Amino acid sequence: MSKISNMPKAKPPLKPLLRPLPYGLIYKPGFISPPAKQEILDYLRTLYPIWENRFSVHNPPPPGQSQRQLLRPVYWLGNWQFACLDYYHPPKGIEYRCVTAEKFPPVLQKLVDQIESIAHHTFNEKDIPRGWHFNTCLINYYGHQLAGDKAIDVARVGEHKDFEPGPVGSLSLGERALFQFVESQSKNHQSHVVLQQWLEDSSLQLFAGERFKKKLFHRVQRVDHKGEPILGLNTEHFETRRINFTFRYVPDEHITDYQKFPNPLKEDIFPYMKELAEHSTFFTDELGKDIGQETSKV
Repeated sequence: MSKISNMPKAKPPLKPLLRPLPYGLIYKPGFISPPAKQEILDYLRTLYPIWENRFSVHNPPPPGQSQRQLLRPVYWLGNWQFACLDYYHPPKGIEYRCVTAEKFPPVLQKLVDQIESIAHHTFNEKDIPRGWHFNTCLINYYGHQLAGDKAIDVARVGEHKDFEPGPVGSLSLGERALFQFVESQSKNHQSHVVLQQWLEDSSLQLFAGERFKKKLFHRVQRVDHKGEPILGLNTEHFETRRINFTFRYVPDEHITDYQKFPNPLKEDIFPYMKELAEHSTFFTDELGKDIGQETSKV
């Protein structure tokens, strides 16, 4: 006769709790379908991202700082916010910060339409400004800078806020990234992580409202390095393992064609415009308009 064990039965392993996210934050894994992902990657292979410097002749480094290159190559759609123009920063930094750029390709525009619909159905009206729509997109490339035989991991972004009004949308491709919302009093104080989440391949993140958009800073703390790099991209001296599309809204009246910029600022960004024009008919035409405008004044 077998003995009856007094040992308690083993409990099944606990499944991770899927806690609902607080108001102001949306996360949708697998938002980008495999066919759309492939179409986006094919499109990315037609772009030629550029390396920008943070400062310029007419926007020199502050006292005690020196010129520096951004950590990664970038590309902008809708309007381009060159780093040396000091980005879009209302209420004071609104004029001559955003240069008219190429439109979203159809595959991204279709996703943007869906994201805007999600925002309107989820967020309160007070958190969506009148006229809000995604009309600018920063494409960030995360990975390694290649310097000779060295590969320097620069897959991170320091804490900051996005000052464009209204919700911000983010699409991720490639390795997952650890994204954190933090409270920060100053550069001299240690930041406190309020919420963090892994942004997976093909996912959507959308945030808005007083807490996540206006009060808290956010940053990319690190990016996994477990898979293969994304191949076929036109990124010189750089190996990419994650690509992020950040969509924001700039009021149309604050977006300016290149030829309408003041001459000193045109001089600062001309080298970038010229480099972009080497592979883009849009930027070739923009420079042509400026030459035509100057010729007509003679």
